[in-house]
Amino acid sequence: MTLSVRMPRLLVLVSFLLLAGCASNPAVDQARADLATGDAVAALARLEAKVAAEPANRELRTYYLRQRERLVLQRLAAAERAGQAGQAEEAARLYHEIERFAPGDPRAQAGLVRLERQARHAGMLARAEQALKAGDAAAARDAVAQVLAEDPGHAQARALDGRIQTALAAANPPPATALQGPFAKPVTLEFRDAPLRIVFEALSRAAGLNFVFDRDVRPEAKVTLFVRNSTVDEVLNLLTATQKIERKILNANSVLIYPSTPAKTKEYRELVTRSFYLANADVKQAQALVRTLTKSRDVFADDKLRLLVIKDTPEVVALAERLLTSLDVAEPEVMLEVEVLEVSRNKLVELGLDFPDQIGLGALEGTGVARTLASGVVDLRSRGDLRPYVANPALLLNLRQEDSDTSLLANPRIRVKNNEEAKIHIGDKLPVFTTTATANVGVSASVTYLDVGLKLDVKPQVMLSGEVEIKVGLEVSNIVKEVSGPSASLAYQVGTRTAATVLRLQDGETQVLAGLLQEEDRMVGNRVPGVGDIPLIGRLFSSQRDTNNRTEIVLLITPRVIRNVLVPSVARAQMPAGTELNIGAEPLSLKPTAPGSLALSGDNSPVLGGSGPTGLAERLAARRQQALEARRAFPPEAVTPGDAAPDEGELDAEEEAPAPPAGPLLVSISGPTEARAGESVDVTIAVSGGGAIGGGEVTLQYDPGRVEAAGAVIPGSVTVPLPGGQDSVSTSASFTTRAGSIGTVRIAPVSARIDRDGASQTVTPSGAVNLSVKP
Repeated sequence: MTLSVRMPRLLVLVSFLLLAGCASNPAVDQARADLATGDAVAALARLEAKVAAEPANRELRTYYLRQRERLVLQRLAAAERAGQAGQAEEAARLYHEIERFAPGDPRAQAGLVRLERQARHAGMLARAEQALKAGDAAAARDAVAQVLAEDPGHAQARALDGRIQTALAAANPPPATALQGPFAKPVTLEFRDAPLRIVFEALSRAAGLNFVFDRDVRPEAKVTLFVRNSTVDEVLNLLTATQKIERKILNANSVLIYPSTPAKTKEYRELVTRSFYLANADVKQAQALVRTLTKSRDVFADDKLRLLVIKDTPEVVALAERLLTSLDVAEPEVMLEVEVLEVSRNKLVELGLDFPDQIGLGALEGTGVARTLASGVVDLRSRGDLRPYVANPALLLNLRQEDSDTSLLANPRIRVKNNEEAKIHIGDKLPVFTTTATANVGVSASVTYLDVGLKLDVKPQVMLSGEVEIKVGLEVSNIVKEVSGPSASLAYQVGTRTAATVLRLQDGETQVLAGLLQEEDRMVGNRVPGVGDIPLIGRLFSSQRDTNNRTEIVLLITPRVIRNVLVPSVARAQMPAGTELNIGAEPLSLKPTAPGSLALSGDNSPVLGGSGPTGLAERLAARRQQALEARRAFPPEAVTPGDAAPDEGELDAEEEAPAPPAGPLLVSISGPTEARAGESVDVTIAVSGGGAIGGGEVTLQYDPGRVEAAGAVIPGSVTVPLPGGQDSVSTSASFTTRAGSIGTVRIAPVSARIDRDGASQTVTPSGAVNLSVKP
């Protein structure tokens, strides 16, 4: 009775527990309903709040993390598509949206950095285009080199670099890139057996340059030099090449002169370190290339990062960069379309009468002999129950014909890199067991697998002409029969047909390899001896079986070049490499500024390539006389470098004193300290420091969620162009605070590029605007 009362209660309790287990989580159901409304970001925010309110609800937290990851992936894919379509603002908006519901997501941060880099590269390439159009190929090359250093695979930068190299090669000789300003000033000089000190004093007066000499420089070394309308840079190149001295530029108007000896070169020549991230080339090959051609010993390679680090002089590093650019190109790839057909045709004809091939003599069932066989003793001499017999049926008529055609097709398509081997196997792996018996151990069995079927090995090589050379190896195998071995082991007899060749095909050309035939004809006849050999009548006493089996393998292969090597132009393929002792140095040459621009000699017989201007001889004689008188009045020991006159030299240049050097550039930012939400404010950017300022740009950073900048390509950063002017310039940038943005907003400069006196300088700006936004 007690058991019957407790049973219904137990059933009710179990039913309640089952229903509770089957019930769904209400918080998860509500989250699903919110996500189904369409506003996934808002629904995810509400779901995050529920997770914070119910930290013990693991199901809700798991659902939240899964939905957040799904939404992040959707936004990342949309941002990638927008970035590839050139919609930088939309891509930046999507990345910032990801950061709102997934703070610190590395993929979104990397996307923003990538967008900022793309925008910066676009600006640099635009300036390079302008510089190239203006004829300043050197400045354009520097800008493109910076882009390629950060992104070696930038297609637009590579194309522009090719145009720049062509423009540089078209110049005769290439324009100077390192020295501008006073170094580019043309001068006319004439010295005959003059001390080296006097020559540099003349250059100092002509171009307003400061020369600092190492104590080991021989100032009394004799120089014979005749120069007309050549730049100071070219004159310095000639002097360093002929007088065994070297130079080092200290600033815009100061040069250090030191002897060209190994000890002094190690002491004064600065080294730079450059990291090259390779996209396609093998790091070890790149390391060997740099070491072989630049003689550089400090080259480090990292295979994992595909990184090459070089420490050497700037000239050697620049040469290594050009070499690596020519090496780091994508390898060719080819798509091989292969069709393999195995055509098999089998015929069988069996026609005729099949007679029994034997006659027996024995006891038939039911006779006495058959009954006595069980006893094992039969007396054949006294028994007459033996009867002759033949197989049943005694005569069989064969009327059979078979005809079968089989075609097996394999059509693989495989993409292969240049000089890499690809394998195709279509078939089976047959197990082959091997048994090994060992004394005092026992018997062990092992299994190996035998490949049977179609095996194709290809190794293509893409030629520059677009042709493809393919090394082909084809093997077709099949099982002929099984072979039993000792100890119940089993092996297989395999029939194999192989072909190996080397082809050279055009892109898209199809080659057919056929003729791998296997043909078998068999004729089997069963005849009654004697009668079966009689013509015509013999067909009534015989049976004929004819079989014909024919198998052919046909291979069709078509290469399609996906990517070939981009052969550089002649201008990029040929590059100056300096001399044996000075790797990477610029060529020693003069610009064709004027006819007869130079005559240089080691004796007293100079050769001028043309006549000078009218009255030049008279002016030279007068200057020589003045120089000799000044030298008599002031001994060499009492003459300062700025006041010394050339000894038997002539200087045809403007005698005005050089302008004092400009001071350091200062970039500052200022603006209002208070603003209302939704109000526009102007931030002032000022540049000072003297000199002719040719323009530039300043990059400002701000919080895009609270402030909007006019002209910003990517939210969060805006680049403000600077006007040109003398001594100092200023400009302004407009910002608008967003509605609801209450608090302090910081607008700060991060970088500045100023063009002054024909050179571009990078300046670290100072100051910031802390804007207090009120409602």
